[in-house]
Amino acid sequence: MRTLRKLLVVLLVIVTALSSNAFAQQRHAVDPAELAAAINQHVAAQDANRAAIREALGRAEVRQVAENAGIDLDRLTAGIDTMSAADLERAADAARNVNETLVGGATLIISATTIIIILLLVLLIVVVAD
Repeated sequence: MRTLRKLLVVLLVIVTALSSNAFAQQRHAVDPAELAAAINQHVAAQDANRAAIREALGRAEVRQVAENAGIDLDRLTAGIDTMSAADLERAADAARNVNETLVGGATLIISATTIIIILLLVLLIVVVAD
């Protein structure tokens, strides 16, 4: 009877030792390559959003509106890197709208363009101030 217990204990220890830890490195819930690709895609999207905002803030028309409103664009530009993903997405959408509106010197009603620029600046101010 004692040998049967010893044998049972030894088998139980071996099964426990081999069960999860020995094979845990071979099993992944998500393929590491897919995870790396998703992270790279997310980073690339955020970089593109930041670039769109910086492009909009670099435009002469935006600088003029900001100067007239007494807004410090250098402070806003510095705050772009600290924006959350959701705020970055909203600001980038507004910035892309500004960039598309002003590309190639398009002639639109100045008041509509100015309103879009002011909305972008207000959004950035609210986000950076937090």
